[in-house]
Amino acid sequence: MSKVKTSFFCQNCGTQYSKWQGQCNACKEWNTIAEEIIQKQEKVAWKSEPTSTNKAPRPLKIDEIDSAQEIRMDTTDGELNRVLGGGIVPGSLTLLGGEPGIGKSTLLLQISLKLPYKTLYVSGEESQKQIKMRAERITPNSDNCYILTETKTQNIFKQIEAIQPEIVIIDSIQTLHTDYIESTAGSISQIRETTAELIKFAKETNIPVILIGHITKDGNIAGPKILEHMVDTVLQFEGDRNHIYRILRSLKNRFGSTSELGIYEMLGSGLREVSNPSEILISHKDEELSGTAIATTLEGMRPLMIEIQSLVSTAVYGTPQRSTTGYNAKRLNMILAVLEKRAGFRLGAKDVFLNVTGGISVDDPAIDLAVVAAILSSNEDIPVGKGFCFAGEVGLSGEIRPVNRVDQRIQEAEKLGFDTIFVSKYNKIALKNTGIKIELVAKIEDVASILFG
Repeated sequence: MSKVKTSFFCQNCGTQYSKWQGQCNACKEWNTIAEEIIQKQEKVAWKSEPTSTNKAPRPLKIDEIDSAQEIRMDTTDGELNRVLGGGIVPGSLTLLGGEPGIGKSTLLLQISLKLPYKTLYVSGEESQKQIKMRAERITPNSDNCYILTETKTQNIFKQIEAIQPEIVIIDSIQTLHTDYIESTAGSISQIRETTAELIKFAKETNIPVILIGHITKDGNIAGPKILEHMVDTVLQFEGDRNHIYRILRSLKNRFGSTSELGIYEMLGSGLREVSNPSEILISHKDEELSGTAIATTLEGMRPLMIEIQSLVSTAVYGTPQRSTTGYNAKRLNMILAVLEKRAGFRLGAKDVFLNVTGGISVDDPAIDLAVVAAILSSNEDIPVGKGFCFAGEVGLSGEIRPVNRVDQRIQEAEKLGFDTIFVSKYNKIALKNTGIKIELVAKIEDVASILFG
């Protein structure tokens, strides 16, 4: 037996050291360096069958390389297909991260039950009976999905050889361990080695592998940062467990854009795809109420219509309150200062509360104009017209600044039946003969005069 070798790894970033020290030089975190056994045996976990046709690759000129488009595997889930760039690429490794209880396992189990391909769902966290109970809640029957409860990679590969699946799902990578590394499951060495074995398997067999990854309290995927470099695609599943909506983002994608996102609604029977999120994020009411305005925003490449709610009231206790939900509090203070200084609205002695409906957070500066409209509407107690929406950034001098991809925002507003959209007069609009009225404004005073006379 070979001599046992140990090394020291930072449990936060994965940097290796020859001896223990208190602070990691790479990520500057304290007390994160731990000793791990890194003794390896001579053999490897996954080894392809040797054939006489195997040849060493040779370099090719770039114009000699076949540029035929890669055939993708349809997941039958429109939102996941959108985020992946059209479907799963054969032989790819995809990593899905997210907070505990957000719905990662539910999403992948739901997809594996509906896939038209033979799928092996490997769980190291739940028993087969637990998964069966959840599967019955999502969909009654599936002939293509196999469930395996196992954490050792060698046993997983034996079952893969016996079943011959077309897609493999691992829940989760932090629970796997291999016999060729003598350290606990979830350690830096185990995560790196088990991922390397799965990559070797995926590339040699052309079978795609989807991994679920835990995240740390900072919101980063647990394990070494090299884990995200090794895989082909990194997806992030986001949302608030107090709300029913979930957002699937692409943080890294070697086969498509990282600007797309998918939106789901969490129900008792699983996750439902939301094809038109704007209708959900806008409340449906018969009477007109003051303090609400509709903004056109972009989440990645996807235009959304969201509702901004505001309440302005006299400060009772002397010091006015400024409270926001889903919007940057410092930006709200800036907009209030602009309204006070440039437009002459006296809001310094009033409480201002702002809310983005639907439980989502928005960083797009293009919703500034809708925030202004909602605040002024509540202050004047005059409702904004039902058919009005807004897309503009507010500058420190009170001017309405142009926003990017304004044509896409206008088309989304027109599609949802709005009559008028307020945009900056400095925007270059390429659209012709639109069914929606485009109101060009230069300053906050222009908006206030049109809305409130």
